[in-house]
Amino acid sequence: MASPSTFFLFLLFILLTFHANAESIIFEEGFTVTTVLDGHKINVNPYSILQRYGSSDVILLDSTNSVFYTLQFPISSDSIVRRLSGDGSAGYKDGDVISAEFNRPKSFAVDLKGNVYVADKNNKAIRKISSNGVTTIVGDFSEKSSRKNGLSQNVSLSNDFELAFIPGLCALLVSDHMHQLIHQINLKEEDCTFGSNSGLGAAMIWTLGLGLSCLLGLVIGIAVGRYLIPNTGRFEPLPFCHDMEALPNTSGESSSDTLLRQQKRSC
Repeated sequence: MASPSTFFLFLLFILLTFHANAESIIFEEGFTVTTVLDGHKINVNPYSILQRYGSSDVILLDSTNSVFYTLQFPISSDSIVRRLSGDGSAGYKDGDVISAEFNRPKSFAVDLKGNVYVADKNNKAIRKISSNGVTTIVGDFSEKSSRKNGLSQNVSLSNDFELAFIPGLCALLVSDHMHQLIHQINLKEEDCTFGSNSGLGAAMIWTLGLGLSCLLGLVIGIAVGRYLIPNTGRFEPLPFCHDMEALPNTSGESSSDTLLRQQKRSC
């Protein structure tokens, strides 16, 4: 049985260790934590979440059930959760987004067009979810991984990797944990731009119309300025009719006759 002195020394060691750790922690105040979604109530197990560029949607990955969901900002208990892709079974199946199968992925990325790239590491593949369905963009279905580069269908990935989308490169960067490598996968140019060509055309037409309106306003302003400011260099009053009610009536005419006569004379 330990003596009282040994217990006292042990307690003193615990207190000193806690004090040392407390001194190495600096808390910054001003932050609050709020639960906005409870997965237990909707049978969803949130593992990872990313925003979809140019949209109010966020994409939620349920790794346990191999399903991707979308939900809109602001996230709340009343948010509608929609299935984006995955039938809920762990497997490997491309094609229709709803009937596609993934094998418990844990990492994904989203490009500027909203396409989702899935690090399906248990299948040693990178999959793409788009409006056209689910496809495989990297992976040769080999049982063994390798360090070689080349065409995407000839590259063998390991079963331990993550990926990230880099807009400035228009590429995916893949961190291969097993081989301690970083791979770069260049994407299609149309997947690295916001909107569509028609949207860009509409924006250009709107900008051109705005510019023409400003130019027309400037021309009218100069013309009116020349009319209002003659060569005397000072503002001249416009030839508006003067108020005739203030003029004296010495002819005995009625007020209406006087008003008409004075208006004709002054105008």
